[in-house]
Amino acid sequence: MDFHRQLAAELPVLRRFARALTGDPALADDLVQDCLERAMAKSHLYDPSRPLRAWLFTMLRNLHVSGLRRSSRSTVVKTVDDLMDGEGAVPPDQEHRLAAGSIAEALGMLAPQHREVIVLVGLEEMSYRDVSEILGVPIGTVMSRLSRAREHMRQLLEDRGHAGLRRVK
Repeated sequence: MDFHRQLAAELPVLRRFARALTGDPALADDLVQDCLERAMAKSHLYDPSRPLRAWLFTMLRNLHVSGLRRSSRSTVVKTVDDLMDGEGAVPPDQEHRLAAGSIAEALGMLAPQHREVIVLVGLEEMSYRDVSEILGVPIGTVMSRLSRAREHMRQLLEDRGHAGLRRVK
């Protein structure tokens, strides 16, 4: 399979990871596009003996972190309309949607390093070794962050009345 087809096959997981990092679909799509542009420009640096997904996730995360640094230096002016959430929105009445919304909300409340680990291990089902390589930290740090993130998620969900979060790994 050629490199471009492999890239295309990774789009859904890149979007999911970008969405977890940014919390915004439009920003996530921009981040994925930047990642794909960089991957194509730097394709000569890719080692085919290594997992493409890990290489792309590392690149995507680094682009996200660089973007955060850049945006923290700039001043953003928002209008009142930008600050208001969907006025007149009707909350879903299905229990599973409420639970999913609470999980997404709790995930958004985690520190970025905890959210990254939860998403990569829990959602993307990556090994601790792969996550360690993507984040550039030792495996022990990944395990520690994951433990703290799970505990914090559990506490956030219990505070909202959603007990019974089950262990995946």
